[in-house]
Amino acid sequence: MKFRSLIAAAVVLLILAGVLYWSEHRKTPESTASTTSTSPAILKIDPAAVTSLIVKQKGAQPVTLVRSGAQWQISSPGTFPADSSTISGMLSSLAPLNSESVVEDHATNLAEFGLSDPSMELDLTSKDNKTSRLLLGDDAPTGDGVYVSLGGDPRVFTASSSIKTSLSKSLTDLRDKRLLPIDASSVSSIDLIRKGDDIGLARVQNGWQIEKPHPYRTDNFQVDDLLQQLTSAKWDVSASSEDAAKIFAHATPVATVKLTGSSGDETLDLRKDKDDSYATSSAIGGTWKVDSTNASALGQALGHSLDDFRNKEVFDFGFSDPDKVEYHSGPTTIVLTHTGKDWFSDGKKMDEDSAEMVATTLRDLSATKFVDSGFTTPLIEITVTSGGGKKVERVEMQRVGDGAIAKREDDSSLYSLDAATLNSLTTSIAGLKSAAPAKKK
Repeated sequence: MKFRSLIAAAVVLLILAGVLYWSEHRKTPESTASTTSTSPAILKIDPAAVTSLIVKQKGAQPVTLVRSGAQWQISSPGTFPADSSTISGMLSSLAPLNSESVVEDHATNLAEFGLSDPSMELDLTSKDNKTSRLLLGDDAPTGDGVYVSLGGDPRVFTASSSIKTSLSKSLTDLRDKRLLPIDASSVSSIDLIRKGDDIGLARVQNGWQIEKPHPYRTDNFQVDDLLQQLTSAKWDVSASSEDAAKIFAHATPVATVKLTGSSGDETLDLRKDKDDSYATSSAIGGTWKVDSTNASALGQALGHSLDDFRNKEVFDFGFSDPDKVEYHSGPTTIVLTHTGKDWFSDGKKMDEDSAEMVATTLRDLSATKFVDSGFTTPLIEITVTSGGGKKVERVEMQRVGDGAIAKREDDSSLYSLDAATLNSLTTSIAGLKSAAPAKKK
């Protein structure tokens, strides 16, 4: 009896083990299909091949964008420059757009997922005229997902809800918010017009040249900074154009700027009201409050005086060592020549440190201001040859009080040097010495 019970128990145990094995390892056709189609791509695009897209948000006018070269333009509901970086981010999120799951393989009721009247639709056209229609519906009831479908595909997917953030852009989001959306490198001239003051700047081979009110050597850094501030300043998205226009009408004028470039002229008119700045721009139309992150730097750049844009450095040979320096002052004449790392004067090798000090001092000679008169009888003459003999700069100096006035041969400007600057020059000249004799081996 006990033996039969033992056999029965063993049979039951084998049956249970078989059922357990079968339940763990059996794959239904449904589960197999789900596994093989885990997270399929909803859409794959080549961002560089997209030529146009239409963004449709529920309750808002559709926004149509078209590519023009490397840039994007809004063509509807109005014509505006587009924020190319924002559009690039949108397209990158679709290269590819992966699903989290397939909710239905053959959906018959899109309204169930909020896709018959989607919260957002994106229509894309590529270079081959192929179009894609992407729909975003309701948020999925579980997880952090949103229902998505693609025109021509019967399936309904869920995708990460982050796709909503990436794609759901308003007209304001898509607009280029720069007051002057211009490529700074294409600008050939700048006219800065202020009350009783008109400064004309033209791009030349090696930087910039002041043309108005008179031709002057120019501080390229200051002009580049002005152009950078003009082409990067943005309008405040939180302020309406209508409100800005009302304030602009009675605000205090700061400056009017005209930029001339490859695509023509664009003008910016800036005014100030208390701590806020307002502008009109021919490039985007309308009147705008300047974003506070840009207003201060823009106002400062536009407030520079003519002298701020002038080059105060007396010599232009830059960071490379000159080939030759000639110094004349009364009975003192010094000629330094530079070959490789060595400096020579009157056939003698000079102490490298003392010769380099002269070159550095000349490189650093800079005016504290410009003056209109006082240069009559120069007592110092310096000629610097650089660039393999291609560049020759001659400067005369006259002592005035503790300082001096310098004048370049090729420039009518008078550079006022303070006492410290003049002393550094005379000290470096006095400190020149021959190289120490080579030690005998």
